[in-house]
Amino acid sequence: MLREDLRLTGTKRGCDEGECGACTVLVDGQAVDACIVAALSVNGARVETVEGLAEPGGELGRLQRAFIEAGAVQCGFCTPGLLMTLTAFLRERGSATPDEIREAIAGNICRCTGYSQIVEAVQMALAAP
Repeated sequence: MLREDLRLTGTKRGCDEGECGACTVLVDGQAVDACIVAALSVNGARVETVEGLAEPGGELGRLQRAFIEAGAVQCGFCTPGLLMTLTAFLRERGSATPDEIREAIAGNICRCTGYSQIVEAVQMALAAP
């Protein structure tokens, strides 16, 4: 529904089984795999997609900027899901260790970066004003 009916194409279709994290969105602030959530079950809920992460005025948010700066964006397929997972994670905490960041993204598969740049980007975003 997000991609085809609403044209929110940032949310990627990956495994269709809730295993890869490419389709991660936030439902009432919680990260969920959109591919295994029925649209009717979120009726009345706040659903956030990667398209909504920009700052007012359309500027990229600090996590998005950090992903670019750290080289955590390569092919880009997993990036929207990672950004949504990490947005929920960062909203809950003011700091995180590299191990906590890795644990937070354990449900997201990235085949390009090797995850070290992703962890670096989160650390950069946490340190940003």
